[in-house]
Amino acid sequence: MDIPAFFEPLDLSEFPCTGETSAQSRLGNIIRIFSDSQDFPDYTACDIALVGVKDDRNSVNNEGCCLAPDAIRKFLYQLNPGPYPIKLADLGNIKKGYSVSDTSFALSSVISELIANNVLPVILGGSQDFTFANYQAYQSLGQIINIVAVDPMFDLGKSEQELTSQSYLSSVILHQPNYLFNYANIGYQTYFIDQDALKLMKNLFFDTYRLGIVRESLEEVEPIVRNADMLSFDISAVRNSDAPGNGNATPNGFYGEEACQIVRYAGLSDKLTSIGFYEVNPKYDTTGQTAHLVAQMIWYFIDGFYNRAHDFPFSNEEDYLKYRVSISDHKEEIVFFKSKKTDRWWMEIPLQPEQKIKYQRHYLVPCSYKDYQTACENDIPDRWWMVYQKLM
Repeated sequence: MDIPAFFEPLDLSEFPCTGETSAQSRLGNIIRIFSDSQDFPDYTACDIALVGVKDDRNSVNNEGCCLAPDAIRKFLYQLNPGPYPIKLADLGNIKKGYSVSDTSFALSSVISELIANNVLPVILGGSQDFTFANYQAYQSLGQIINIVAVDPMFDLGKSEQELTSQSYLSSVILHQPNYLFNYANIGYQTYFIDQDALKLMKNLFFDTYRLGIVRESLEEVEPIVRNADMLSFDISAVRNSDAPGNGNATPNGFYGEEACQIVRYAGLSDKLTSIGFYEVNPKYDTTGQTAHLVAQMIWYFIDGFYNRAHDFPFSNEEDYLKYRVSISDHKEEIVFFKSKKTDRWWMEIPLQPEQKIKYQRHYLVPCSYKDYQTACENDIPDRWWMVYQKLM
């Protein structure tokens, strides 16, 4: 695929932390950048690729977020890498299409090509409706996937509503063919959520986690994110004091360091193959604080990526401890696996051999030690039960 045709190069004069006059150790001089003075990079030789989307025509109350990709780059390029060799490309910005659907088609095509070449795309939005374009990219790959969204709302909208940054999830759910196995929301705030929407999520066996519950035990986010193929992060999930650059920012939300921890968990996940950051609006970001935060979040994601333990999928059962737990009035044992390398946990959903082939990426469910303790107390863990109902 000729994906360079979808991109416009960056003007490096806008980024002072590139070139001979800046510190050579900074990311701006390590990343392979498509610019007016540098050819399109060989993305197949890279691990991660930045993809900018300067389109906000479907944004809700946040016009101006199309300017975010370059604003984020200005801070990202200034950061120093961690102690590992980085193979990272910045492919530039997707050319804005005649219509939003044109931009979405270009983005989906690019993401599909990158994932097919084992390159992880990091999308710099733009409005969050491009999460749907990210989802569509997996259709050509023939994968049934899990989506995790860090968002104060579910973005369901109404079924008859056109695709917007606050209704994209309905488009995902209704899309045919459907290749969504599970959706999980992290950090929703109840006063923004219609009770019918909560019932719908429950009926679809989707996972939803309130902001307060998540913040009480942030480490429990790790298995949720570890189960994702793609993650969509709406910056309005971060409180206004930490991320004011958003037209929908509110007083409550995650702290900046919590947001960094969540995306580092995403980077550590062997399963995750794409991530997007959306709704940053430089128009409201007068000091650049929000763009700076997202740049640091991307840094933490990269740090997680280069510290992946590669303990999933299982290659050798001898590398894991296996635990069997019997539950009263439950005919089958719950089988747990614990990685000797990382101490991370999984639960196995019992399936017939032919089902295991179809759902080979889903019948081993990431979990925590807390889930194992729950089973030992003669109670079925919620994570196990939700996936079991989906597969039966």
